[in-house]
Amino acid sequence: MFCTIRRKSEALTVAAALAVTALVAVACGSGSGSGSGSASASGAQQTELRYQGSVGQVTPPELAADLGYLGPITLKWIGNTISGPQDIQAATTGDTDFGGAFNGAIIKLIAAGAPIKSVISYYGADKDSYIGYFVPESSPISSARDLIGKKIGVNTLGAHLEAVLDAYLKKQGLSAEEIKKVVPTVVPPVNTEQSLRAGQIDVAALGGILRDKALERGGLRQLFSDYELFGTFSAGSLVLRNDFIKKNPTTTKQFVEGVAKALEWAKTTPRAEVIARFEQIIDKRGRQEDKSAIKFWKSYGVAGQGGRIQDAEFSRWIDFLRERGELKKDVALTDLFTNEFSPFRAATGS
Repeated sequence: MFCTIRRKSEALTVAAALAVTALVAVACGSGSGSGSGSASASGAQQTELRYQGSVGQVTPPELAADLGYLGPITLKWIGNTISGPQDIQAATTGDTDFGGAFNGAIIKLIAAGAPIKSVISYYGADKDSYIGYFVPESSPISSARDLIGKKIGVNTLGAHLEAVLDAYLKKQGLSAEEIKKVVPTVVPPVNTEQSLRAGQIDVAALGGILRDKALERGGLRQLFSDYELFGTFSAGSLVLRNDFIKKNPTTTKQFVEGVAKALEWAKTTPRAEVIARFEQIIDKRGRQEDKSAIKFWKSYGVAGQGGRIQDAEFSRWIDFLRERGELKKDVALTDLFTNEFSPFRAATGS
């Protein structure tokens, strides 16, 4: 049902290999979009954007499209993903036109040579939307030191859940050698609670409906959360390829502005109305999904106005990755993200 994998090098090795493949693909012209909406030799900009969705969820770009905020841009769904690193790798190789992931995963991929850049935040943590790390009420685990030698269930390695875990361990005073002895363990999100209750893992990272339903069933105790560690913060960004941005500046601006407006709409609209809109979107797209989970939606958790990216949302993870020896080269913030296309750039002054 799940496998235990050491954290150190596997995820970065895979990311680096895929990034090299992506560079070759882009250089050969395979990354510049395909299909009826792709840019033509006449200079027309691409207006059909391929992407991956999430089962039973509505992403900010999907909401923007439904609200009519994307102008002439249409979205072409090519399948679903449950992994941020996989989603941005697909964008890097040109299998999709945009993807989203935890900012730390984006940093690693760009440092490995991937020609992508973050353009807008799309998820984060706040008082309503956060990842909690839970143990059974009867568990003797009560501190970070108690996690040495223990298995912590996460959805994927090298992404948000593992990075937050490491930040917690470091903040609580564990040494680098002690942190290595804590074992992040890959578990499918829908099986994480079951694995915890069955004793197959010692700690479960849970968010959204999976957290809420687990707490309804009782018998669990929260050890810590990403919100407790950092407060409200944006954790992940949507990326575009550099060549896409260069060839399609107008489309890029329309896309970022549309998603920014959708994020603000979700923040300022009554929750019941947002959920009703999500249910309509899920019904209309006809993917034969169970929409019961969407009733538990509370927020996207994005901190910056309209998804505007803050320096700390990347610099925090640069420091984290550098300390772990997981950056192939130094990267500057300007290599990683831009607010150039944000409609809130002028209001904030940068």
